[in-house]
Amino acid sequence: MFHRNLAALVFLAAAFAHAQSQTAIPGVIAAGTPVEIVQEGFVFTEGPVGAPDGSVYFTDVRARKLYKLDTAGKVTVVREESRGANGLAFSKSGDLYSAEGAGAPPATGKRISRANQTGQPVDVVDKANGQPLGSPNDLILDAKGGVYFTDPGTQPMDAPDKHGDIYYLAPGKTEPIRIDGEMKFPNGVALSTDGKTLLVADFRGVNLWAYDVQPDGSAKNKRVFVAVPQLTNGFSMGDGICIDRESRVYLTSGVGIQIFDRAGKFLGVIKTPKQPANCAFGGVDKKTLYVTARESVYRIKMLAQGPNRPGK
Repeated sequence: MFHRNLAALVFLAAAFAHAQSQTAIPGVIAAGTPVEIVQEGFVFTEGPVGAPDGSVYFTDVRARKLYKLDTAGKVTVVREESRGANGLAFSKSGDLYSAEGAGAPPATGKRISRANQTGQPVDVVDKANGQPLGSPNDLILDAKGGVYFTDPGTQPMDAPDKHGDIYYLAPGKTEPIRIDGEMKFPNGVALSTDGKTLLVADFRGVNLWAYDVQPDGSAKNKRVFVAVPQLTNGFSMGDGICIDRESRVYLTSGVGIQIFDRAGKFLGVIKTPKQPANCAFGGVDKKTLYVTARESVYRIKMLAQGPNRPGK
């Protein structure tokens, strides 16, 4: 009992410190807003996404489980075997898509999957150019139901020739289009609120990249959206991305959640007790930011509001 109470006091002290150090970002977050714990004791949380009913789904990648946080604050297991699901996304019809980078034992079947509210997940895509996917990481759906996803591959992160891929799978198709195969470690992926710009984080680079979305769903004109201002050991460590209703961009990184306006202007950082891996707006009004951070899940009351579309 003493150890549990001590752990609780340590967390409360950390949360209080972060609340006190939180700097106001106009239109985004008020000064001193607390970072609240939802639940801890996981292995490595990822992939938060808001559901149409206000609940939030997230994954524990290393424990290979998928969870639901309902609007009453209760966390339940949705899938006992998630095949290493990382990023999650919702379609307009309410189907849940997941990027499954570990596969089923013995490490087969790495894929993008789709499941309705009651059914078992089915394959959406598990190959590109006739080859099995390496390790699907994150994904987002466009308004047509097409899927953008990142696949950083299976090479060690620091391998000299390390590179990953970014793909687009058009609705009704089985063969994805490769958008980019040159990025070191493509990680988080997002779409602007108008669907015209694709954003991709390079975990082992220093930039957050942008592409112009084409009518067929492909993306061209790769450019630097922003050189990430606060690096960690020389890298952006840009992980998950989410967008708010005003097209501000939230990038989880080694220093916290770095925030930029739609033109790439740096607005500030939201600090969390543990290093964040991903974030998403949730709740019925989409005014709560949910953050997955190592063994924990946090929530933060925001001035900003999530985009007016399914999921992120």
